[in-house]
Amino acid sequence: MSRTRTTITLLLGLLGTAVLVSLGLWQVDRMGQKAEIIAGIEARIHHAPTPIPPAPTPEADRYRPVTVIGRFDGTEVHVLSSIEGTGPGVRVIAAFETDDRRRILVDRGFLPQAAARDRSPAPGPEIAVRGNLDWPRDSDRFTPDPDLDRNLWFAREVAPIAAHLDTEPVMVVLRQTTENRPAITPVPLDSADVRDDHLGYAITWFSLAVVWAGMTAALLWRMRREHDQDRRR
Repeated sequence: MSRTRTTITLLLGLLGTAVLVSLGLWQVDRMGQKAEIIAGIEARIHHAPTPIPPAPTPEADRYRPVTVIGRFDGTEVHVLSSIEGTGPGVRVIAAFETDDRRRILVDRGFLPQAAARDRSPAPGPEIAVRGNLDWPRDSDRFTPDPDLDRNLWFAREVAPIAAHLDTEPVMVVLRQTTENRPAITPVPLDSADVRDDHLGYAITWFSLAVVWAGMTAALLWRMRREHDQDRRR
């Protein structure tokens, strides 16, 4: 009976350790895949800009660098945000009328809370805007509905903001502009928004494998010790 228990314990220990190690190796493989994806995104972000396609889509055109010429029409929404070292504020998403008669959204960047309260947007002069197309995935089922009375939104959801401002569901995240001394700080798109937690997960699985193996070894030692004590009695 003792030998059977020992065999079962050893098998369970080896099986559990093997499963945990395989999960860790899977995360290492995923980490390599994600690194390739991030490198591809970073390269695409910094390609030479082009005009906005006639009907861009998130699947084909996310991160595409573009240049548009036109003017802000004075309508915008504020999305609750914050920047480390600066504090709370808003991202300003504004309607932009292009020189070829399109209406799109432009994420102009970050505005501190105090400046946002005092802001009175108005139509601006013709300027050139360079940035990247994006359809952010900021919301989840816990995201509150926008507070339209305060013009305050809680996620950069392109479709509802576009419907609210009567634009195409297309957003350019501003990188550079010919605007004279813009009051809003641009927050250009980069690959930092792409989460890469696989190293942490890999370390977790490998650590659990070590713990499982250690617990198995300790249990086997205890069972051996109890067996030896029983034999001496």
